[in-house]
Amino acid sequence: MPKPSFTTRARRRPEPAALTGGQAVWETLARLGATHVFGYPGGAILPVYDALPEARIAHVLVRHEQSAAHMADGFARATGRVGVAMATSGPGAT
Repeated sequence: MPKPSFTTRARRRPEPAALTGGQAVWETLARLGATHVFGYPGGAILPVYDALPEARIAHVLVRHEQSAAHMADGFARATGRVGVAMATSGPGAT
């Protein structure tokens, strides 16, 4: 019985384009079907907001984190699609 040869050249896969953490968040939300995000920017989540201009998702700026949750809930109930609320840890950018 012949032995398998391990000297054959392995196929090279193309390197994936590097994404920032913020870009990865928006890309993941889009792949999961999100079309709108209700949120409030602040310190810890600013890298995500830095990638917002490139995102294929509409962002609705709210005045309070609780408002984002209520709007996302209402959006989900009214449209049958996923509702996303986004907030930061600690105080938001005012």
